Amino acid sequence: MQIIRRFFGLAVFMVVGFGLATAQTEVASGTIQPATGAASSTAKPFQDRYPRYKLEAGDAFDISFELNPEFNQSVVVQPDGFITLRGAGDIQVAGQTVPELTTTLRTVYDKILNQPMISVVLKDFQKPYFIADGQVAKPGKYDLRGETSLTQAIAMAGGFTDSSKHSQVLLFRKASEGWYSAKIFNVKKMEQEGNLREDPQLRPGDMLFVPKNHFSKIKAFLPGSSLGAYVPVLP
Repeated sequence: MQIIRRFFGLAVFMVVGFGLATAQTEVASGTIQPATGAASSTAKPFQDRYPRYKLEAGDAFDISFELNPEFNQSVVVQPDGFITLRGAGDIQVAGQTVPELTTTLRTVYDKILNQPMISVVLKDFQKPYFIADGQVAKPGKYDLRGETSLTQAIAMAGGFTDSSKHSQVLLFRKASEGWYSAKIFNVKKMEQEGNLREDPQLRPGDMLFVPKNHFSKIKAFLPGSSLGAYVPVLP
């Protein structure tokens, strides 16, 4: 969680520094583009893909051999990304999808079996999630169950704080290995107009970030109520 905050914190700092309300802006983590307005009609569409799940350390799955049941086994991906196979030793599988893993296993066991028929069933794996950070009441990592929109995710995180800039909410999404695309959403406008047509559906691994508003940055320098009200002094 700390690593994620550091990475996205840098991206958000760069975006805010150059102005969130501008048109498409390139940052180190991806492409920032506004969600509303005339510019959105010509901007590159936000990444909205359905990638296959990739194995991670700690994932567990069953391997079944249709014609050779003596090789059936349950394995867990070790912290270094390897698994230990019965009769075949250690192989690296982290980062592979289930179809890729099935192909890998067939290639490995083809050396000791005649055209093995193998199937893989995931048992325990990283559950879909999203991350809410910034000016929300309860920042953190949340399970993503079913269809969840951006505004619903904000509500799950306790809603906006008093210092939030909910007219410029950032949604980060993984575009490719090591790269993230990001888009700005005017949640304030959507809620005021009662128009949620541009309210995006979250995908596993998405991160929403709510920046601070300008008032919160100068609030510390304003006189507080504890100082009392100013009244005229009678002679």
